[in-house]
Amino acid sequence: MSHHAICIALIVAAAGQMWTLGFPACAEAADPEPSGLTIKSASKMSVVVTAEIWDKLPRTSVKVETQEGETAYEGVAMAELLKLVEAPLGKELRGKALASYVLVKATDGYRVVFSLPEVDPESTTQIVLLADRRDGKPLDGKEGPYRIVVEAEKKRARWVRQVIEISVEASDGGNSG
Repeated sequence: MSHHAICIALIVAAAGQMWTLGFPACAEAADPEPSGLTIKSASKMSVVVTAEIWDKLPRTSVKVETQEGETAYEGVAMAELLKLVEAPLGKELRGKALASYVLVKATDGYRVVFSLPEVDPESTTQIVLLADRRDGKPLDGKEGPYRIVVEAEKKRARWVRQVIEISVEASDGGNSG
């Protein structure tokens, strides 16, 4: 029987009480982070964003025009999230790092890409926001718990709903230029 099967059997047998019996990973399997958001770097550093981490990040908001009128989204700038995994931003964003990109994944498998300079506040005034609130309320199940919002974009194809992972990917660097 696999370790996870043992954990599941112990959790089920406990009828609502968690007994790990020396298997510390059982607690992780039984109590996943509610946010479901993972940030990864090209160097394979990975952070699961807990509510405690999210609450400590600096918040920002943007106002955009939607079919319903002006809408205010609030959340955390992508650059702040990427700092959690030591992504090359600011003075570190040079050379081969300029060809790196950010891959955003949603629960339904939808994926979009941003170049790393597009999200670096020292390279652009554009804010790529990972929103968790709309007009002062938490995002609903259709949009959230997290959604990408890019105020400056006319076409909203990269406004990913239900974001579950953000990863920095290094390109091969190329030899042109």
